[in-house]
Amino acid sequence: MIFVFLGFSPYMNLSYAESKNPNEYKVLSSTNKKLSISDVQDYLTKGDNLVKDGDFEKAKETYDKARNLARQLAGFYRDLNGSFKGLDARIPLEMDKKGRKSIRIWAQSNARLASLYKRKKQPEVAVPLLVEIIRLMTPNSPEGKEAYENLLQLGFVDTTYKGF
Repeated sequence: MIFVFLGFSPYMNLSYAESKNPNEYKVLSSTNKKLSISDVQDYLTKGDNLVKDGDFEKAKETYDKARNLARQLAGFYRDLNGSFKGLDARIPLEMDKKGRKSIRIWAQSNARLASLYKRKKQPEVAVPLLVEIIRLMTPNSPEGKEAYENLLQLGFVDTTYKGF
C-alpha cells in the first residue's frame, strides 16, 4: 500500500509476452488442427486405411468422429454466418464457403459409413445416412445421385432417378 502511495507499483517491471507474428495467436490455423475441415479429412483417411486393413470396427469409429466433427463445423459456420449478416458482408461470405466445405465432407463421411454398413450387411443403418446425403447435397449433385443409386440397390426405393 505504501508503495502505491509513493508512486511505486510492484507491477511496474512486469514484461508481457509479445509475439511479432500475429499468426501465432491463430491456434486453429496452425498445423495442430483439432477443429477444422482438414482434421475431418484426416479422420476419413485414417478410416480408409483401417478398412484396407480389415479393421471395420475401428474404421466405423473413425468415420463417426469425422461425421460428428463435420456436422459440428457446419453448425458453427452456419451460426456465425447468421450472426454477422448485415454487419460485415465478408464474414458471412467466408462462413458460407467454409460451411459448404464442411457439408460436403459431412456427406463424404456419411457415404463412407453407409458403404461400411452395406458391407457389414446392415442396410437399416446405411439408409438414414444415404438419405441425409441427399438432403445435404441435393439429388442433382454427384453425391446425391450416388446416394440415391445406393438406396435403389438396397431396395429402399424403386424408382430410378434420371437427374439432369
